[in-house]
Amino acid sequence: MGSRRSVAAIALLALLVTPALAQEPPDALQAYREGRFQDAIEITLAEIEANPNNIDSYVVLGWSLNDVGRNEDAIDYGLRALQVNQFDSRVLQIVAEAHFSAGNALDALTYLERYVTVSPTGADIDWVYFAMGEIFLSLEEFNRADIALSASVYHNSRSAPRWARLGFAREQLGLSDSALDAYDRALQLDPGLTDAIRGRQRVREVATP
Repeated sequence: MGSRRSVAAIALLALLVTPALAQEPPDALQAYREGRFQDAIEITLAEIEANPNNIDSYVVLGWSLNDVGRNEDAIDYGLRALQVNQFDSRVLQIVAEAHFSAGNALDALTYLERYVTVSPTGADIDWVYFAMGEIFLSLEEFNRADIALSASVYHNSRSAPRWARLGFAREQLGLSDSALDAYDRALQLDPGLTDAIRGRQRVREVATP
């Protein structure tokens, strides 16, 4: 009799637990990591509707919106998130990236600089300095581009394209030796990188009497 009661109790427990498991809420971060960006967007929008102060939902939403090219929406929701927490470096990076991708150079620079202030050793600091360098190059502010791109490769020395961009900034400043060093570092990482090959050739032609 005891054995039958035990079996019945286990069966009842299974019936009680199974619906709870079945109703487990969808995981937005998991959807994002799996590349299901639209699912992540829908999940996080629902989460934000339920709790407008859920900063983590805004973060996953911003990542997803940027990844599908919805930069204006990423900016909009990013600004809402900054009203919840103006110092969240993840949100600052999202808004900066959205402006950068949309071609809003000065707006992007504002949020990139805020990121550096809030999180000088943050997870995305190498990209932040790279984006700043690209903006300064576009503005022909080559000294500032040199500083920003130098910081970028300091934090991530394995990116050949970033070394090449640093070489270009130094080339514009007439710093032949430093430019060659940067181009050489790029070619050590990627011997076929066209920008570095051409850049090194230009510098050598100018330096040759």
